[in-house]
Amino acid sequence: MSHRRIMTSLAGLAAAALAVPAFAAAAPAAEAPSTTTSTPASIAAYTGSPLDEAATKAFYDAVIKSARAKQAKAGNKAAAVTVTYAVDAPTFQSQINSSTSIWNSSVSNVTLVEGSNYDFYYTEGNDPRGSYASTDGHGSGYIFLDYAQSQQYDPTRITAHETGHVLGLPDHYSGPCSELMSGGGPGPSCTNATPDANERSRVNTLWANGFSSLGEKAAFHTSK
Repeated sequence: MSHRRIMTSLAGLAAAALAVPAFAAAAPAAEAPSTTTSTPASIAAYTGSPLDEAATKAFYDAVIKSARAKQAKAGNKAAAVTVTYAVDAPTFQSQINSSTSIWNSSVSNVTLVEGSNYDFYYTEGNDPRGSYASTDGHGSGYIFLDYAQSQQYDPTRITAHETGHVLGLPDHYSGPCSELMSGGGPGPSCTNATPDANERSRVNTLWANGFSSLGEKAAFHTSK
């Protein structure tokens, strides 16, 4: 799937189901990154980002708004929320598939599926900041997977970690390898790609009840 097709679809989503009221006066959705650079704002990086808390919440807000709108339209409010993604990162297709399988077997209140009417997408390339989850704050977002970083760190862990941001989890770089959201904190030797019990519980709670169930400050406090 090309960037042009993805961005055309995202423009429609941002104008409709993904439009977040808090950003109603903002500019149109930003373009996707090229394979050599990325937009500077609102990223949650694998190895560190000072904008993590706001970026992660903005991404989650956009995705859950879109997913719940589609769920309501389908009339099945009791079912787990389905979050649909597209893949414009063929190099990482296997890791994306593994990440999806890991998350779908770990949580019960949200399900990730690949499809055309998507809520976010994966893309790839080179960026000096490495891999990250990004939102433009206007209702669209993507996960960027970096070539060089995936040679240094486990690519499945990177992918599952960044997908954790889509599901509402913040970074916790000082955590142990057993915490998926510790990202690159434990170093390249860490290959764990599975969320721990606390991370699984938090995602289930978020997708059942929203941020009010945890409190925004508590949910997005990040230890660097």
